Amino acid sequence: MLKKFFIICSGADIDILSHCSNGEQNKYAGIGATVFFTAVMAFIACSYALYTVFDNGYMAIGFGLIWGLLIFNLDRFIVSTIKKRNRFSNELLQASPRLVLAIIIAVVISKPLELKIFEKEINQVLLEQKNELTLANQNQIAEQYAPGFSKLEQDISDLQAQIDTKESEVNALYSIYISEAEGTAGTERLGKGPVYKEKRDKHDAALAALQLLKSENKAKIEIAENQIAQLKLDYASQISTTQPIIDGFDGLMARVNALGQLPWLPSFFILLLFLAVETSPIFAKLLSPKGEYDYKLEDAETAIKTWVEQKLNERKILLTTDLVLNNNIYRDISEEDELYNYKRKKARELMQLQADAFFEHQKNAL
Repeated sequence: MLKKFFIICSGADIDILSHCSNGEQNKYAGIGATVFFTAVMAFIACSYALYTVFDNGYMAIGFGLIWGLLIFNLDRFIVSTIKKRNRFSNELLQASPRLVLAIIIAVVISKPLELKIFEKEINQVLLEQKNELTLANQNQIAEQYAPGFSKLEQDISDLQAQIDTKESEVNALYSIYISEAEGTAGTERLGKGPVYKEKRDKHDAALAALQLLKSENKAKIEIAENQIAQLKLDYASQISTTQPIIDGFDGLMARVNALGQLPWLPSFFILLLFLAVETSPIFAKLLSPKGEYDYKLEDAETAIKTWVEQKLNERKILLTTDLVLNNNIYRDISEEDELYNYKRKKARELMQLQADAFFEHQKNAL
């Protein structure tokens, strides 16, 4: 039963192969087994690849089954359409398009399995890429908020500088009126005279202005600090909003690109393995000698071809003979007086009708 199933997978004619030797049947059973297991590998590869895309097992298995059946049908078609002939060059020329198709199928099948085999290494590459993307994303967002931060911090610095300048002025006025009272500067008279009172009043006015400035600038600084806090919240919110996009950067295309950053030699050997598996049925038919099945298949095909060509030749001969007969018959009929007189009578009637119709048309026109 299993042998018969693999023979069906090979695309061979079961009726013809059943009359061949066991060795010939085993050869085609082996070819069919290769076709079948290649389709199984295609099913597994496609299912895994689609699972990384849709993250849904049922959908991945469903599409993977369709893909596996498609690869099975293509491989079976490729193998079954290669016919053994007497010249190897003709066979190779016949198989060359099928070899190209087999190579394409091998590449398509091997890539998802490479993704699974090197999954840990690919995850490491993706992690490094995600970290780089995270830092780049944070820097880009920070550049958007940097002008706002700089302006508000500069405003706070300017407001604080105004307070510091005013404090320095008030402290200077304080030193002046104290020195006047002590007699160490100004009029150099000890005591609190009119000059002292004038300088004290000037200091008190500056001190009141300083208190008012502190109150006003403190309110402005508090508003600026609140705005900075809000900008920080907006920055953190935008980081948290965009981070899931970076965390989800592990789809099929990202994994294929990450695989391309790994050393090429292991992937190349896996590709060679699938190339060998996919092209082995074709090379097996090309390199194997012309066997019993090939002779019987050629005999059946040439018998049909000969029968069809014979029928076509018979139809050509029949057509040629019929044309000759028709020409002779019409030539004999054309020499009969009865037919000549009859056609002459009908031609006269037709010309009379045409003359009457022309007369009526001209009469109506006048």
